[in-house]
Amino acid sequence: MRRRFRPRTRPRFEGQSFNRLIPNILTLIALCAGLTAIRFALDGRWEPAAGLIVFAAALDGIDGRLARLLKVTSRFGAEFDSLSDFLSFGVAPALLLYLWTMHEGRGLGFAPCLLFAVCSALRLARFNASLDAPGPVPLTGPPPKPAYAQSFFTGVPAPAGAGLALFPLFAALALNGWNMPVLAEAMRHPLFVGTVLVVVAALMVSTLPTWSFKNFKVPRELVLPLLLGVGIFAAFLVTDPWAALALGGLIYAGMLPFSVRSYRRLKREAEAMLEPVVVPSSEHAGGGAP
Repeated sequence: MRRRFRPRTRPRFEGQSFNRLIPNILTLIALCAGLTAIRFALDGRWEPAAGLIVFAAALDGIDGRLARLLKVTSRFGAEFDSLSDFLSFGVAPALLLYLWTMHEGRGLGFAPCLLFAVCSALRLARFNASLDAPGPVPLTGPPPKPAYAQSFFTGVPAPAGAGLALFPLFAALALNGWNMPVLAEAMRHPLFVGTVLVVVAALMVSTLPTWSFKNFKVPRELVLPLLLGVGIFAAFLVTDPWAALALGGLIYAGMLPFSVRSYRRLKREAEAMLEPVVVPSSEHAGGGAP
């Protein structure tokens, strides 16, 4: 007698693929970097603390784009990323600057650090609220952005805000390496650091349009100069990282006016393309006697 054998099936495990977890893993690593930066700040190790915040910012710039590339974006990932950003770019820089120099002002020195952390939370909450805009006209939350505004953030994003807030620390570390202790102490003055914190906090919660660089197109004739400039900056970052980071903060701050000008230009062009609509007056609409 012939016996028929069924092909043996392998049991399959239920769950998500590893590729779908990569963006969340990067976010988790960024969160651990922010927590470790706080630990180094408590020990007075300013250089590794600042370096870990920069490392967390680099990971934050990768995880979101990687999630969109793999098409694994989710509400959980967005919420987890916001919580990680608040700790790494809101709490960690504020605590680092307070322990570095602002503690000399006691309660008055703590106020700018507290303001920076609060504004960072408000900025992230506003960003999360914009994700809840269902359809063309949401019932709650902010209205959806027009097409020309898709390449702009509203206010300075949290990672860039952390980099701008840490500019005095970057500059002081670079000046100490250049044997300029007088200028380094000037950068460490609580009045200067507090002013920077207040200004950056205001920029984060403002409605200032800033480039997001998601859909940024480079003209063909500027591709080679841009690559050359990136290469020079990368070499500068390797040889003198603190000076390069301070220079990067200045470059980003100098780009803000050009970002506003670009946004206004695109807005004018979009409004000029709208066709005028003729609305009949109330006198003729009802058909009554003039």
